Amino acid sequence: MTAFLAWLALALLTITSAGIILSRNWRWTLALLAILYVGVFISVRFYWPPGMAAVKLITGWMATTILGMTQLGIASHPEPVEETLPQGFPFRLLMTALIGVAVTAAAPSLSGLIPGIGLVESAASLLLIGLGLLYLGITSQPLQATIGLLVALAGFEILYAAVEGSILVAGLLAVVNLGLALTGAYILLAGESRQNA
Repeated sequence: MTAFLAWLALALLTITSAGIILSRNWRWTLALLAILYVGVFISVRFYWPPGMAAVKLITGWMATTILGMTQLGIASHPEPVEETLPQGFPFRLLMTALIGVAVTAAAPSLSGLIPGIGLVESAASLLLIGLGLLYLGITSQPLQATIGLLVALAGFEILYAAVEGSILVAGLLAVVNLGLALTGAYILLAGESRQNA
């Protein structure tokens, strides 16, 4: 049953993180981010007690809610089109596939380096870190950049949960997640007020 849940979490994280990269609608992206935190909860639950693992889920949902409410409060503008080269769906799909191949090659080595972490969890963490950094690298919009940072941090949290089980560290990571979301919301509001001025 534990192996089934680990593979289910990996499948959920793969689908949602790839969907975040490929989606152009901010509502779908935030919905996928909320579902992604369910996969993070399942992955972290193997190493932490249920209460500590639930902190990841609740904090992730709070960060998603902060970003969603901020985006809803901003006057509707057409979705911005990126002016740089990596803007098309084929490019994003190709880069997502390349990161998937790199994760498949690197996950066994990582699970051998860190004692106590399984192959599935190391693959999940590397996938989230890689796709989060990819998303951060191909956008200049504040909402997408914040989401990219949150996805990469979620991958780090899965990796770190296998190493450290401290309540203080879990709280610190929760504060970092909420701080990222609040900073992203502030930047969104500041950009909106600058456009209206």
